[in-house]
Amino acid sequence: MDTPAKQRRRIVAGNWKMHGSRGRNRALLAGLLAPGTIDGAVQCLVFPPFVYAADAVAQLAGTSIGVGAQDVSAEAQGPFTGEVSASMLADIGCTHVLVGHSERRARHGEDDALVARKFVAALAAGLTPVLCVGEQLAERDAGAAHVVVARQLDAVLGAAGVAGLGRGVMAYEPVWAIGTGRNATPAQAQDVHAFIRARVASHDASIAAGLAILYGGSCKAANAGDMFAMPDVDGGLVGGASLDAGEFLAIWSAAAEV
Repeated sequence: MDTPAKQRRRIVAGNWKMHGSRGRNRALLAGLLAPGTIDGAVQCLVFPPFVYAADAVAQLAGTSIGVGAQDVSAEAQGPFTGEVSASMLADIGCTHVLVGHSERRARHGEDDALVARKFVAALAAGLTPVLCVGEQLAERDAGAAHVVVARQLDAVLGAAGVAGLGRGVMAYEPVWAIGTGRNATPAQAQDVHAFIRARVASHDASIAAGLAILYGGSCKAANAGDMFAMPDVDGGLVGGASLDAGEFLAIWSAAAEV
């Protein structure tokens, strides 16, 4: 489905993963807030570790940069030691949350059903969930990319419905292109993004047309422009490059220029 990008908001999101300190974070955000840099043309989000989220919200108050969390509990409250609920994230000022990130799926055993529950929990608290989907290297080599992404997407469609999915954002993470020495081409990214949009369109074409789908496979300034030029790529979920203000701003600028 070739939908004009101007019908969808472009987004550049920085996932800091387990990096940072109060001092380093303040400096990084100050770099993003320098005059003449980030504005509202392309939505900018940062996803710090839980313990720094409130600090980021405070520093970014009154700016166009939003703050999200890297994970959320599927439970609303209760005896779940170490978990953080969606309502808690909303309470400190987070607006978005990642669900189903490839590292959570692979390293913490999160299956499609749990990811779907987290997506629903985020919606219930008024957060915008960013649903991450994508295939591993063996799955890509076996020609199963679409099958894997469809399974991950369908779990959320089944739990939240297409209207619920439309209240979120999607991010395609080709896991095989993260730290493996293999890079996804813009055409490979476009293929899966178009597949996602077409699958959502089979439920509701209008929601599919407005759904932002980000690219999250080692997104850097060097490849951002070519990736963002693809008709179904609406921005990036940026990992390591988001820890450098200059690099992240270059990626944001690439999205603004497309």
